[in-house]
Amino acid sequence: MDAPILRTALPGPKAKAIIERDGKVVSPSYTRGYPFVIARGTGATVEDVDGNVFLDCAAGIAVNSTGHSHPAVVAAIVDQAQKFLHMSGTDFYYEPQVKLGEDLAAVAPFAGPSRTFYANSGTEANEAAIKLARYKTGRFGVIGFLGSFHGRTLGSLSLTSSRAIQRRGFGPMAPGTFHAPYATCYRCPVGLTPDSCGAECLGFLEDQVLMHLISPDDVAAVLVEPIQGEGGYVVPPAVFHQRLRELTTTHGMLLMVDEVQSGMGRTGKMFAIEHFGVEPDVVTAAKGIASGMPLGVTLARADVMTWPPGAHASTFGGNPVSCAAAIATIQLLRDTLVANAADVGAHMIAGLAALKDKHPIIGDVRGKGLMIGVELVRDRVTKERATTERDRVVDEAFARGLLILGAGRNAVRFSPPLVLSKAQADTAVRIFDESLTAITAGH
Repeated sequence: MDAPILRTALPGPKAKAIIERDGKVVSPSYTRGYPFVIARGTGATVEDVDGNVFLDCAAGIAVNSTGHSHPAVVAAIVDQAQKFLHMSGTDFYYEPQVKLGEDLAAVAPFAGPSRTFYANSGTEANEAAIKLARYKTGRFGVIGFLGSFHGRTLGSLSLTSSRAIQRRGFGPMAPGTFHAPYATCYRCPVGLTPDSCGAECLGFLEDQVLMHLISPDDVAAVLVEPIQGEGGYVVPPAVFHQRLRELTTTHGMLLMVDEVQSGMGRTGKMFAIEHFGVEPDVVTAAKGIASGMPLGVTLARADVMTWPPGAHASTFGGNPVSCAAAIATIQLLRDTLVANAADVGAHMIAGLAALKDKHPIIGDVRGKGLMIGVELVRDRVTKERATTERDRVVDEAFARGLLILGAGRNAVRFSPPLVLSKAQADTAVRIFDESLTAITAGH
């Protein structure tokens, strides 16, 4: 489908009717940013129920890695669904689960053999990682970072700190969880600049958290996003992850990387941690791993995942249809899509960065591959956050046929399907340019 093509006012009459029905029966806790009601999709384009066609740079929150309904993924789903839908891999055996484990071992971002625990989502994968770390080390503490997002179940939520509303009303949080500053260089937590800093923000972890709050020999693991997602698509310097690896190794902690949003080819490498020259002990993945089917995985070094039968399990985790989709997805990623994400992503980042000369509201453009963030500010010197302006630009983009989402308090994220072409990237940049012009006219 060509995109965008807008045939009605937004939302159209059919979309309005469905949204009205939704409001009566669906939880009000969902954060719907604009009134898009999908009918179908293909590649990097989606059509709503009124026939309007949009360019999709949200991908279902970075989930539709191979594009909407990729024929190879659909064929794998249909083939497996015609054989059996469920058998519970925690009590029985089936080949798709084994094959996926083998495929994940082949692309794991660490040397040596690995093992995989299967779940249904990113938060479940992180819960499994937390339990595994405590079981393996015999320690209770887990350290996360400010601005992080790891999920909404209690253990993952306790390490999440991107927005207070995600935690408000659900306390107390799980004990034994602590936070340290992330290497957010655009807003350095210790007031330095990248050329004068060796990830000095980790000094707070070493000199404060591990000195005053918890002893290092009580810390089971550090859980970190290689690139922060919900926190604003923040890319840290390599030295941050390298120093973190040194610290965890010194103190016998596991280094666990949350690749739920950044993994599966999105950054131009299979896993984002590969950009930083670091090998973790545990990796969690979900979102893009199965092109839209529900699946989460906790991938660990084999000598770490040694817990006994009954220690942890999931009735639906590793569903055979989801596994089939993931096997097809990984093949597509390895064949062309990881490389495409790197190529088109670099092209798109350059296009967005070029808009800085025209739009002073753009404070920072950052990203790897097709995980791109644009931070909006009211003043480049003070870096006052353009929060309401960010929300307006997302709405303006929707009105012009482009789907994007916010990230953090004042950033816009571009996380399109990895099939995005350079021509489509140019269209997205053009519409973003027009949307920025619309919200800043007269200022």
